[in-house]
Amino acid sequence: MEKEGAFTADIKSNLPRGGAYQHSFGALPDQTVYLNPWTNIDNREEMKERLDLGLKAYGATSATGGGAGTAGIAMVPVYVDPRIVDTTRKYTPWVEAIPRVTNLGLTADYNSITAKGSAVMAAEDAALAEQDDTLSRASTAIKYLYAVGRVTGQARASYPPYMLGGFQPTGSGLVGSGFGDASAPNATQLAMQIKARALRELEEEKIWNGDVTTATEFSGIIKLQADTNDTDKNTSAIDYDDTEDAIQAAFDDGGRPNIAGCSSGVLTDLRKIVIDTFHYRPSDMTGTLPFGVTSNLVLDTMVGPVPIIPSMNISNVSGSKALYFLDMNYIEMRVLQDMTFEKLAHTNDSEKFMLKIYEALIMKNTAFNSCVTEISG
Repeated sequence: MEKEGAFTADIKSNLPRGGAYQHSFGALPDQTVYLNPWTNIDNREEMKERLDLGLKAYGATSATGGGAGTAGIAMVPVYVDPRIVDTTRKYTPWVEAIPRVTNLGLTADYNSITAKGSAVMAAEDAALAEQDDTLSRASTAIKYLYAVGRVTGQARASYPPYMLGGFQPTGSGLVGSGFGDASAPNATQLAMQIKARALRELEEEKIWNGDVTTATEFSGIIKLQADTNDTDKNTSAIDYDDTEDAIQAAFDDGGRPNIAGCSSGVLTDLRKIVIDTFHYRPSDMTGTLPFGVTSNLVLDTMVGPVPIIPSMNISNVSGSKALYFLDMNYIEMRVLQDMTFEKLAHTNDSEKFMLKIYEALIMKNTAFNSCVTEISG
């Protein structure tokens, strides 16, 4: 599901006059949705062509010899497994699930109606007074994510081709999802792919746990939702009524949640509850989202089916576990510049580079969502 890698070329090599925004998005108008898995919009492949040009300019000549090592027996060489395993890997389904929208400027701004003048019924030829409406402007600052690497000349000359095994995540990490291999033909590509994964994992973590009180971060879902429509369990176990109450709270405030996020522990608890309550077979509880990600639990609620996707970035600590029901029609990742490769200084016999993203998460109305928090177990 997820398309790995940066999207745009070396910013110094071919910078359009319009600056960083045009460097990522070209002629796309401001606030254009270029990724929305809910409506099958994905224009990232066209954007990736910009990256390919930068990589060709920066790519090192691939070495074909073996790596260094000490033979256990004098005449027997060491054969290094070409498949590198990432033992720190994390799935990043929420990077893909949240619509990505272009944003021209250093803040993401939008208006909302906070009070609507009531319509009235009146007698024939009655005096009619206007009813005032109230609109409010919200503004969220764009934040900047970086991953920096350096490759020495010796590494570029000597590294053999490698395969990053189980490196590129697809989907939710549940049924039908997995980690695919990614090729790294030289030291530069190896370093860049590892940094690209690190950047995506940071983005996923901040989608949930970002906190604007740290100046360099945007607020994530947990901070933005706070206690709005919160079913607080006060360190007790979750039950099925809690999910119904939370969905109703969002419905009564005008929301229509269409996806839920939680920790793996909460998902396991809910699966057991559904099996015990409705006598479902585990295979009866799965479903597929519009963009192909499979969920291991789909709740049948008053607003329709709500698939649940767990995140590796939500706490599993008893008393701190949570479940969030989200209306994805009003949650966006506003992006000034999507993942971009840029060469930095040539220091001694090495080349330094960075990957970067300029973006911020916005939730246009928290009352359209709901949550169940402080779950124990």
